[in-house]
Amino acid sequence: MASAPARRRTSVGLPAVAAVLLLLLTEVPAAVRASQGDKEPVYRDCVKQCVGTNCTGARLRGFQSAQPQYMALTGWTCRDDCRYECMWTTVGLYQAEGYRVPQFHGKVGAVSVATALFFSSWPFTRFLCFEEPASALASLLNGLACLLMMLRYRSTVPRQSPMYHTVNAFSLVSLNAWFWSTVFHTRDTYLTEKMDYFCATAVILYSIYLCCVRTLGLRRPAASSMVGVLLILAFTSHVSFLTFVSFDYGYNMAANATIGMVNLLWWLCWCWQNRRTLPYSWKCGLVVVLLYGLALLELLDFPPMLWVLDAHSVWHLSTIPVHFLFYSFLIDDSLYLLNTEKMGVKVE
Repeated sequence: MASAPARRRTSVGLPAVAAVLLLLLTEVPAAVRASQGDKEPVYRDCVKQCVGTNCTGARLRGFQSAQPQYMALTGWTCRDDCRYECMWTTVGLYQAEGYRVPQFHGKVGAVSVATALFFSSWPFTRFLCFEEPASALASLLNGLACLLMMLRYRSTVPRQSPMYHTVNAFSLVSLNAWFWSTVFHTRDTYLTEKMDYFCATAVILYSIYLCCVRTLGLRRPAASSMVGVLLILAFTSHVSFLTFVSFDYGYNMAANATIGMVNLLWWLCWCWQNRRTLPYSWKCGLVVVLLYGLALLELLDFPPMLWVLDAHSVWHLSTIPVHFLFYSFLIDDSLYLLNTEKMGVKVE
């Protein structure tokens, strides 16, 4: 099951934070034009002066020749460096005056006042080309955990199991989402942000399909096929609207919160109904509860410790063990289904 932006945050956690965000989104909307740091005159003047001085002519050529190759390959420009340095200049002034550390690089869009913080970023110390090193590492570790458990599933469960191919497809969709989450936290660009958001939505929708196949599709394949088509249409419409009409952050959050709640309730209902007949179903129920409980870490939203570790990265780190528990459930369930199919027993 997906532990899958809010921040500008990565989306791979949206199924987990859906309940919290759904409550926040009911508040009065307000236009979020920029973060506090972006609006600060000293920051704006600093960036303007830095770009005018260092990002033209001979100085620009000097910057490009001295820039490490890994920085150039990940798209760091002279202007980006100016924004990074001026961000820290502004942070230093705020701290010297005893003010709270500001956030930067806010997004434009209509969201509730309470959720405005999700569309800004704390200042992070850049490590090599990694814009948010702790979150990038956490996303990578989640991806590796997913890969490890996918391989374990393939080596443990025979291909004849009814859920084998559906689970494998879910694993690939999840791996893709964690890949783009890692890329996004390494370098936040227009493309990487959109890929992170879209791939995370795909994980939530496929988790719903996985649940549908397990609860309905084994007995009524036509029903799960129909749901699959509807989910594909929903995903296509969602991505098309955000790409060609308007990338509305408030809408994206609300949409993911809604489908995340569907995912949550469907899995929990199935676990409750089968708690006696399937003794391993508690693992699935615990995964759902853990994902929503760990989502509370996002609400802490404290300035990064050592300018590296913030609530979002802690949340991502905390979801790593969840992969092992969920795949343990998937292995147990797939083997159970295989055995019941061989014995001709009715599937629960």
